[in-house]
Amino acid sequence: MEPRPIFHWKKGLISTNGSIKRYLSKRLVIIAPYPKGEAPSQRFRFEQYLDFFEEQDYTIEFHAFLSDKTWKALYKEGSFFAKASGMIGSFWRRFLLMFKLRSADVIFIHREASMIGPPVFEWIIAKVLRKKFIYDFDDAIWLPNYSDSNARFQRLKAYGKVKKIMKWAHVVSAGNQHLLEFAKQYNENVRIIPTTIDLENSHNLSTLHSAKVPVIGWTGTHTTMGYLDDLIPVLAELENTHTFVFRIISNQAPEYDLKSLEFVKWNKETEIEDLAKINIGVMPLLDTIWAKGKCGFKGLQYMALEIPAVMSPVGVNTSIVEDGINGFLCSTPEEWKQTFVKLLESESLRVEIGKAGSQTVQQSYSVQANRNNYLNLLKS
Repeated sequence: MEPRPIFHWKKGLISTNGSIKRYLSKRLVIIAPYPKGEAPSQRFRFEQYLDFFEEQDYTIEFHAFLSDKTWKALYKEGSFFAKASGMIGSFWRRFLLMFKLRSADVIFIHREASMIGPPVFEWIIAKVLRKKFIYDFDDAIWLPNYSDSNARFQRLKAYGKVKKIMKWAHVVSAGNQHLLEFAKQYNENVRIIPTTIDLENSHNLSTLHSAKVPVIGWTGTHTTMGYLDDLIPVLAELENTHTFVFRIISNQAPEYDLKSLEFVKWNKETEIEDLAKINIGVMPLLDTIWAKGKCGFKGLQYMALEIPAVMSPVGVNTSIVEDGINGFLCSTPEEWKQTFVKLLESESLRVEIGKAGSQTVQQSYSVQANRNNYLNLLKS
């Protein structure tokens, strides 16, 4: 006779062999701004760990504020009515979600429960439902920052809500030391979990440094392309003495006047292959409060693929890179130029720095090195 499956009224299937095993799955509700798999802030923070969470007996419910349709309309010029109607639908779904949270074992909020307006839903969770929640953030999101296509919505953002959400959270997960120090003003229970790289399932290639024409490269969205402006004159000067390609991987073509310029349209399917064709990766930043909140992810991507990273000494970059050991930190145009010259002229240096950078990611900034940190966060 086949053994009867055993069910728990709340936890579902416990056993199919008649003996109660430890499969009391915990309900993990993730509340995030964007659809799953779309936004880098989500993809390279908690989304990489979802399979691992399931292996640890968590049943995951993912609730994005924006629908797929609204997400696609959001960064297009115009589309005001599509954006407005999408936002109304998003608020309605969030409101309905509040009635389903009492039985949640863990509530995890990334950035904000709603992309505009005050923290109404976080207040309901903390003060009305009296549920603990984890708050995770990876940028200086308390500062105004918006694209031109959404300028008319920016006054609705309520940037000050971040401080209130931090106060109400049971624990706060910050992407770097600068963010931790800000959060500590409002909540004592703060820990750092860096934005990480999955070395097994995504960034599992290595660049080939034997290319006849070395490639200096940058990847990012058009909204952050302005960080390259001060680098363009340096590259233009280098074109007179060295042969190289300057490759920009982005969602929008640049308008820079460089002979060496090559544009590659960003593609999620070929993202890693396109990055692995770069021999020198650049991450210039301006020394601003917003930039200090960045988690160095661009540089970590290069390093994971054994690409020597050349970065501005801003924020977390100075913690990730030991200048001349596992990457380079450059402040002035002359420092950028001299570093490029060294790397362009020495394949062995590119290999050496690239391997050292990869080791840094493996040890401290990989998914594999941070799984237990996330698991402990969920258990806190």
